[in-house]
Amino acid sequence: MSNLATVQEIYNAFGRGEVPAILSRLAETVEWEYGSTSQVPWLQERRGREGAAAFFSSLAGLDFKEFAPKTFLEGSGVVVVLLDVEFSVKETGKSVVEEDQVHIWNFNEQGEVVRFRHRVDTQQHALACSG
Repeated sequence: MSNLATVQEIYNAFGRGEVPAILSRLAETVEWEYGSTSQVPWLQERRGREGAAAFFSSLAGLDFKEFAPKTFLEGSGVVVVLLDVEFSVKETGKSVVEEDQVHIWNFNEQGEVVRFRHRVDTQQHALACSG
């Protein structure tokens, strides 16, 4: 399976709520949200499949209205996805609306995701979390 097809399948599994199917595509030592310093629960830097699973658990605090991957760009060992996202934070009722949010997927030689990162408006996300 190509890296592009893997990412597309990950988004399909996300839409079906099948987190175990997503985790199976990740390297055991995956760096999830690498380089992040955000205090936003779903944008925390995490390690390993357990860390990625914790990311998906953090999404329970969100009410998604739109999650639409629309552009997929593939290079050597990397897939970049542009998507439109809209959700509200259940605890605060505040919304996040982003056009062209960026997801970066990095792969190893075995076709496993070894690094993943969101590129988002972190201030908008942080404000949506604040009471």
